[in-house]
Amino acid sequence: MALSVRIVTPERDLWSGPASMVIARGVEGEVGILAGHVPMLVSLAIGPLRIQVDEQTEQVVIVDGGFLHVTSDGDQTRIDVLAEQGVLAQDIDPGAIRELMPELERAAGSGDALAKAELAKAQARLAAAGEPVTQ
Repeated sequence: MALSVRIVTPERDLWSGPASMVIARGVEGEVGILAGHVPMLVSLAIGPLRIQVDEQTEQVVIVDGGFLHVTSDGDQTRIDVLAEQGVLAQDIDPGAIRELMPELERAAGSGDALAKAELAKAQARLAAAGEPVTQ
């Protein structure tokens, strides 16, 4: 029994395929989902969504909020992720993000809520790319 996973944004389908496990960061904490999981709906936070494809392969997608929906029908467990925005970890350009960081940090320091959210997105992307992140 495997999971069927699909991750979409308003712009495009990001990833879909079978998986053995999914770990997502919800607004109330992390959740792990295996085959046979009970149906649920999770409000996603900014952060990584880890998809264990098989024993050797993990796919990481950084999502900027949205929802994760789990349905189960007999032997089939399906996970649909509707993300506001998202990017595959291997598509992240750390250099481009580093160039934007000083401006984002200044704007976030002024108390602008939107700037704080954009800074959190940039930090999540850098962390997924294996880059050191300043707080």
